[in-house]
Amino acid sequence: MRKYLVVVEETETGFSAFSPDLDGCIATGTTREEVETLIKEAMQFHLEGMKEDGLLTPVPHSYSIYCELA
Repeated sequence: MRKYLVVVEETETGFSAFSPDLDGCIATGTTREEVETLIKEAMQFHLEGMKEDGLLTPVPHSYSIYCELA
C-alpha cells in the first residue's frame, strides 16, 4: 500500500482536491467529506487505469510543510 499526498483547497463553491503524484487526478465536492471521498475514488480509478494500460504505479514523492511567517 502506498500513501499519496492530497491537497484540498476551499473554493467559492465548495472544495477541490488533487494529488501532485498523480497527474490529472482531481475531484471536487460541496463539502470536505464529499471531496475526500471522491478524491479517494478518483485516485483508485486513476491507478486502476494506469495498471490496465500497462503503466507503472507512480512512487509517491511529494510531501507537505507549513511555513510560519511573521
